[in-house]
Amino acid sequence: MRTAEQVTFGGSGLNRAAQIRGDAAALAQAMADPAARCLPMWRGKPLLRGDGLDALGLIPMDHPVLAAGLGKAIRAPVFLGLEEDGAPRFAHDLSRWEPEELDYGALGSFVDRSEQRHPDLPEDMAFAELRRVMTALSPRDAELAATAKAIIGWHATHRFCARCGVETVIGHAGWQRDCPDCGGHHFPRTDPVVIMLITHGDAVLMGRSPGWPEGMYSLLAGFVEPGETLEAAVRREVMEEAGVPVGAVSYLASQPWPFPASLMFGCAGEALAREITIDPVEIEDAIWVSRADMMTAFAGEHPTIKPARRGAIAHFLLQNWLADTLN
Repeated sequence: MRTAEQVTFGGSGLNRAAQIRGDAAALAQAMADPAARCLPMWRGKPLLRGDGLDALGLIPMDHPVLAAGLGKAIRAPVFLGLEEDGAPRFAHDLSRWEPEELDYGALGSFVDRSEQRHPDLPEDMAFAELRRVMTALSPRDAELAATAKAIIGWHATHRFCARCGVETVIGHAGWQRDCPDCGGHHFPRTDPVVIMLITHGDAVLMGRSPGWPEGMYSLLAGFVEPGETLEAAVRREVMEEAGVPVGAVSYLASQPWPFPASLMFGCAGEALAREITIDPVEIEDAIWVSRADMMTAFAGEHPTIKPARRGAIAHFLLQNWLADTLN
């Protein structure tokens, strides 16, 4: 797919400079660089700035807020990479900070519109849900935010050694955790997920999960199992969720999806039949949607169907299917 890397969180080309991670002198030099900047994260939310919160709220490495509110799993900034001009970029977890007023219900909602403003940061900066702003960010800001969210989220859930249970320590500038007891090394986890554009004639197979906004449908998706190819995962997931057999499968594009730690593999598949038998444990509903109806849904004019969330690879694939630009 020629436009594959135009998907949200893709195509920025960030220089991750992995050679710096294990070099203590180079890392110290990067942290002391006057051009270095840090992205604070609060419970998975990046710091954003501006009236529309459409840019990352990067702050200097010596900003006092970085020393005042460290996360439980991380005691030092995570090195993200270098900009084109060599300026280092880091991320830091401030999840220990407790806002004076906090709506816990909003934090767990499908669309979290709550904002948290730290008293020691400029008034035009706020922590906000990444899915809410992801389409407004530049490709570089989106990649930095996705990387920071995924790596800090991994630290929060992998504090202890999976081999012996002892609390691990951070190494390689945040890209490794080491066990001081058994010597085990642990690395950031990414879960492969297939998401499928399954078509039959001029119709595409769509499904919805419980709890989604009324009328919202998206492409079927599921985790790849151990010992399974992407193609096999596509056929298994579609059969399990919708009871539809799939023939030829091809790869289209991928998207990092840090909610919490997935890599979405967008695939196309040809259905061998249209009859649907859903598994109610897996999904709430599945339907075939014609190209004409999907175009109406994308225009916001369909009476019952709302398209997949903008910024998600499902929306990207459907948009290219409608435009006949999948190849």
